[in-house]
Amino acid sequence: QVVLVESGGGLVQAGGSLRLSCAFSGRAFGSYAMGWFRQGPGKERKEREFVAAASGSGTSTFYVDSVKGRFTISRDYAKNTVYLQMNSLKPEDTAVYYCAAVRDPYQRYSTGYSKPDLYDYWGQGTQVTVSS
Repeated sequence: QVVLVESGGGLVQAGGSLRLSCAFSGRAFGSYAMGWFRQGPGKERKEREFVAAASGSGTSTFYVDSVKGRFTISRDYAKNTVYLQMNSLKPEDTAVYYCAAVRDPYQRYSTGYSKPDLYDYWGQGTQVTVSS
């Protein structure tokens, strides 16, 4: 059983930074690909937007075009934690951010890392609000 707990959200002005954390509880953290998704105001769960993902080894990372160059996903294997460093935040980044996990030790499903349906485990979400 895997449990994911996000933290680090908050209110920030446009141009500011936040770092989100997702603590992974369970076995074999390195066997799981980890993703970050966001659900904007008024959007439904099925409209969650892919933000970033990292393979189990951390050697492959993926980003939606709108955050490339601003956001960075990283993993700390000693702490079983995945991070999302968000810089140059914009009001359109306002959303509830969720981390998700899928077991993929051989990176066979990397072409699907942007699809929410691939993931088996989800955190409860953390709110990020960017004011203009």
